[in-house]
Amino acid sequence: MKKFLAEFKEFAMKGNVLDMAIGIIVGAAFTSIVNSLVDDIISPVIGLLVRVNFNDLAVSVFGVDLKYGSFIMAIINFVIVAFALFVLVKTLNTARNLGKKAEMEEAPTTKECPYCKSEISIDATRCPHCTSILEDEAAADDKIESVKA
Repeated sequence: MKKFLAEFKEFAMKGNVLDMAIGIIVGAAFTSIVNSLVDDIISPVIGLLVRVNFNDLAVSVFGVDLKYGSFIMAIINFVIVAFALFVLVKTLNTARNLGKKAEMEEAPTTKECPYCKSEISIDATRCPHCTSILEDEAAADDKIESVKA
């Protein structure tokens, strides 16, 4: 039982679970803002345009009121939340890709031949100018260390 609780604690404290919990809380707060926007601003404006109060739209079937006006407002809420999330995710992805492009542009694509000092491709294993065989830097460092020892 102690092992099970320890595993659960480890799972619950992982970054992804905490991030998800924070996202749910922020999402709930965002949903209440959107509900207020739709109920208090958009619904009355649409009601003025079509001269109908959506909250009053209902149909009675076998003595049960089906409030389809509230359902229409729920659909509008969903569309607004979905659009806001789309814009947010698109913005975050664009910002993330800008950072990756900057990192990729900064990565060197050439290096200097240690023998003739000409500029060559970073992936070259032989210098095209002096035809010297180029060693991998890590392998060269290992050789220097072995000579020192």
